[in-house]
Amino acid sequence: MKTNLSSQIKLDLIPRRYYDPQGEVELTALTREEKIYTRIFETVFDGSSYLANNIVKYINRSVSEKGKCVLALGSGMNTHSVYAELIKLHKEGKVSFKNVVVFTIAEFFPLVPDGPCALTLLKEVFLNHVDIAPENIRTFDPAVTKEDMYECCKNYERQIESEGGIDICVCEIGAAGSLAFNESGSPATSLCRLVLLGSEARHKIAGDYKCDAVPTTAITLGISNILSAKRVLTMAWGENNAQIIKKTVEGPTDVTVPASFLQGHPQAKVVVDLPAAETLTRISQPWLVTSCEWNDKLIRRAIVWLCQMTGKPILKLTDKDYNEHGLGELLALYGSAYNVNIKIFNDLQHTITGWPGGKPNADDTYRPERANPYPKRVIVFSPHPDDDVISMGGTFKRLVDQKHDVHVAYETSGNIAVGDEDMIRYVMLMDQIADKFGFDNESYRAKSKEIHEFIRSKKGGEIDLPDVRFLKTMIRRGEARIACNHIGVKPENVHFLNLPFYETGTIKKGDLSEADILIVKKLIADVKPQQIFVAGDLADPHGTHRVCTDAVLAAIDELKDEEWMKDCRIWMYRGAWAEWEIDHIEMAVPISPEELRFKRNSILKHQSQMENAPFLGDDDRLFWQRAEDRNRATAQLYESLGLASYEAMEAFVQYHPI
Repeated sequence: MKTNLSSQIKLDLIPRRYYDPQGEVELTALTREEKIYTRIFETVFDGSSYLANNIVKYINRSVSEKGKCVLALGSGMNTHSVYAELIKLHKEGKVSFKNVVVFTIAEFFPLVPDGPCALTLLKEVFLNHVDIAPENIRTFDPAVTKEDMYECCKNYERQIESEGGIDICVCEIGAAGSLAFNESGSPATSLCRLVLLGSEARHKIAGDYKCDAVPTTAITLGISNILSAKRVLTMAWGENNAQIIKKTVEGPTDVTVPASFLQGHPQAKVVVDLPAAETLTRISQPWLVTSCEWNDKLIRRAIVWLCQMTGKPILKLTDKDYNEHGLGELLALYGSAYNVNIKIFNDLQHTITGWPGGKPNADDTYRPERANPYPKRVIVFSPHPDDDVISMGGTFKRLVDQKHDVHVAYETSGNIAVGDEDMIRYVMLMDQIADKFGFDNESYRAKSKEIHEFIRSKKGGEIDLPDVRFLKTMIRRGEARIACNHIGVKPENVHFLNLPFYETGTIKKGDLSEADILIVKKLIADVKPQQIFVAGDLADPHGTHRVCTDAVLAAIDELKDEEWMKDCRIWMYRGAWAEWEIDHIEMAVPISPEELRFKRNSILKHQSQMENAPFLGDDDRLFWQRAEDRNRATAQLYESLGLASYEAMEAFVQYHPI
């Protein structure tokens, strides 16, 4: 059973010499845009191993030179793989922590019994597994009050100073460029202090610590404290960190990106995996820093970039444009700008289709999807009961209208995303109609009273009663059925999988298990589809999409040798959060103004997910607004390249079973 296949999806095959150059000359050329020493590794495991070995080397050297080593450690999720490697090296006898002093770089305030605790997590994932002396583990006074906070922070700084200062600081770079809890706006001179946690940070903490109740404040070492360490080792994994890594490593130092202040530290290292490095110049625009190993995707990316730099459509690019922007190699390979332009123009043109299920009785040589078989059996997998219409509502409608046998599978109930107000109004409605419809009995009145009293006294983070979760599930199912009916899906083709990993009643979810995969596998085996659409939100901000994707890919992996499965194509869509980069898009489905309005109305059928949805994040736009903006932006990009002008487009990338 493979439960992490989404993490192995590589849309680009990056030549090793871009991220692991062998010579100093090439390294200098490749990294000339980078202002911090940055190491890129193919996998999280490789990067974590490199960091752990560096830490061991520094610990052993420091202990040998002065008898001890002082560490300042973060507890963020990105650090855990490094700690696992350190535990392994300790067990192999390569390092001892007997002469190591550890300071936590941050802690939540106030600490509550069921809330997150950085030190507890750090002990669980690292300190409890090595030979560090308990008295050498230092943290902030858990009994501190706001009135004593200033003196507590100063005392903590004095403790660090009395140990000779920090030898090595180990922490992750946060999604918004934070270091410890120094978020946007933290100056380079900031010291140990109490800080307010932003909503994005709190949401990430809820996922990292698998809890609902997250404090709004925390105590943290300041940027100045971190920069005072002799060495700073930071890390980030995954494509959701790619933009902030580029700003940290290549951008100017800026208080909006606190991690960028590491540029002024002579012994700072940033370690990332390939997905997190994907927007660094040497990975995303290697032609600017070295000679390239050209393939179709890289050429397409280069030409789209050139169009954006010059403000020209593809077919108007000239030899001069190529030469002036470092793309003369392509002229040497293809003979002229015209030859390259035509190639890329045709490649992009061939991604566009109004027949996402394949056009029957048509030459499909240059179409993204096969003409036959027709009609196709199709499954659209939707992580939550609205991702289908948000992400691919226009394509969904096209598939139904073009007479394919379309099934939709809602993988989770989505009940945690239904607000109490949305739920209680249905209970109030039932209270009003109970007598007329014959269920005004003692049993119903008792349940209604229990639900009303629970909602009135409900505390933040409290798990809903089973009956409340059931009602919220039914609300989302009802909305999904109405949307499917609006699109024209047959009622018997609407499937609610209710994957067990999701049904915890809290933000904290269980791990993907064989039980989840068997449910998905059974549906696929029953339908025997020729087309599958699956969420490809590999940087999903709250995790459920990623787990759902892993469930589908695991089921596909177990079925891929079946004869009928060999005739199935898998297409990945993205949701309200992001779109595929144009060099990856393999199918782009145009949406007319009327179809875009239809898609909006389909999304609006999910009334519980409008203004009151708890997972809108920091983006003020509603889901239908995000979807429209994203779809219009894709169409505008195609138009700017000189292709046909459409109102909007939905984009897809094909998945090939690993």
